[in-house]
Amino acid sequence: MIPLTKCPSCGSRKIKRVTRDYAGVYRGQPYKVPDVQFDECPDCGEQVFDGEMVERIQSHRPVVRRARRRVAM
Repeated sequence: MIPLTKCPSCGSRKIKRVTRDYAGVYRGQPYKVPDVQFDECPDCGEQVFDGEMVERIQSHRPVVRRARRRVAM
């Protein structure tokens, strides 16, 4: 992913590439994904993820993990 130079929401040029853990809730179940890289705007809070990071986040959702266990058994 090429880092953004301008926020797509507010137009700020302060947008930065960051790497941090992503915490989410899916169907009431919390989950965490370590070391997710994305662009974030400090002015409006917009977060922009590339396709690879979206897939990685989705693969950590609790429902997906359960489905994989069933297949493996």
